[in-house]
Amino acid sequence: MPDAQIEPGQVLHAGGRSWQALAAPGHDPHSLVLFDAHEGVLISADALWENGFGVVFPELEGEQAFDDVASVLDLIESLDARWVIPGHGAPFGDTPAALQRARRRLDAYRADPTRHSRHAAKVLVKYHLLEEQRQPWPDFVAWFASAGLFGTIWQRLGRPEGTLTAFAELLVAELLAVGALARQGNVLHNA
Repeated sequence: MPDAQIEPGQVLHAGGRSWQALAAPGHDPHSLVLFDAHEGVLISADALWENGFGVVFPELEGEQAFDDVASVLDLIESLDARWVIPGHGAPFGDTPAALQRARRRLDAYRADPTRHSRHAAKVLVKYHLLEEQRQPWPDFVAWFASAGLFGTIWQRLGRPEGTLTAFAELLVAELLAVGALARQGNVLHNA
């Protein structure tokens, strides 16, 4: 159990800097970003990456959260950050260009929410293989079936491919095609 939690509006002092905690719902309703206004440095977590933002988990569960993502992008723009340290990828300095790319991605997801759901399912598979590094196909299928979010996504997408296992095969085939995963015999590998 944690001893305490960081709340929006709280100021933390770490590394000789003062970091303001700001609410950043979207990816997760409880997400925060940290901003050092003196140096113009933003720790953006999954609210902004150089080429997008993290999966919007509430959307996968049927909650409207794309507006939250848009509000957080507006907040980040208002900070005028000179450097962004994202949750994934290298730090970057061209915040306006990153915001423009993120907004284009958000617009595409709003226009076609199924695109976000399919992307999210592939992201979850990739992160699972990052953790496991390798997994025999039967074990992967058992994991996929037991992770309830895949069933939710599959149903929301209209049960593509007819079965959950066939949906898993489709997602893996797409990840294999772009080199995000590899397969040797009956074993999936992180690539």
